[in-house]
Amino acid sequence: MLPLTTVLPGLFDMPATCQKSDSWTCAAVYEWTGNETMAKSATWLIGKPLAILAIVVGAVVFRWVASKAIDRVVQRAETASIPGARQTFNRRAQRAKSLGTLLKSITTTVVFGIAFVMALSEVGLDVAPILASAGVLGLAIGFGAQNLVKDFLSGVMMMVEDQYGVGDAVDLGEAVGTVENVGLRVTRVRDVDGTVWYVRNGEILRVGNQSQNWARTVLDIGVSYAEDLSRVREVLTDVAHSLWDDEDYKDIIIEEPEVWGVQNLAPEAVIVRVTLKTAPMQQWLVAREMRERIKARFDQEGIVMPLPQRVVWQRDAAPHPADSPAPE
Repeated sequence: MLPLTTVLPGLFDMPATCQKSDSWTCAAVYEWTGNETMAKSATWLIGKPLAILAIVVGAVVFRWVASKAIDRVVQRAETASIPGARQTFNRRAQRAKSLGTLLKSITTTVVFGIAFVMALSEVGLDVAPILASAGVLGLAIGFGAQNLVKDFLSGVMMMVEDQYGVGDAVDLGEAVGTVENVGLRVTRVRDVDGTVWYVRNGEILRVGNQSQNWARTVLDIGVSYAEDLSRVREVLTDVAHSLWDDEDYKDIIIEEPEVWGVQNLAPEAVIVRVTLKTAPMQQWLVAREMRERIKARFDQEGIVMPLPQRVVWQRDAAPHPADSPAPE
């Protein structure tokens, strides 16, 4: 930036202090008043605050513009369509939304960090040593705030690897629910009861994602040992295919249902397993509908779904010694 005296030569007969600070407010006040003390005071009372305010406003505006640009890119990813790849598109849209949140966090940190350094420079502090020692400072922060750095790096890698995104149903250990927000440091998950869990990214050791690409409804149906298993399989196959052919579930069940057969011989019942491959997040809806239809069809066909039973053995009690006849 060129000095004020170079840009406007001869306009102001500035005192040495104004020439040193190169402040337009100092020069202007000195020109109006001829008072050197007022001119020097104007630099700190008017010039510096206005410059810092301009930096802050510029940072806010730049961050707002960057956020709008990120939102536009994310919106295009969410609304774009790929023929024949509806599930892939939905997954890609979720990932774009999560990456958009991450990019906003990074943009906010970088923009206001630069604004802070510029403000320090404006008040007269030498920022060159601060910038030169950034590597040393980063190393110190790395040792002093290892958990924070670990959370940041874990959050970035989770987004890049597409482990989960906003809207996914995940199992993070104790926190099981739907992801509401993914940040650089914390992931916010809301469970089925409405409880909000805040999980540090560095503490997530495993992720069970129930929303990627497809899901599966697995139903274990118990029937009486007296039932004909071949007939039971036929009925379950018919019920599953009736749901598969239902127009309301045409886009939800993505493959033909399967009856895998006897899964277990339990004490009270024979367990028969039925599976249906579904769209992500739809396995619970399909499971509820299947249970209702199976119950209604079993009642119609007279197939017994046994209740828990308990067998009680009773034997005669041994005579008490006091009740035995005395020896003669």
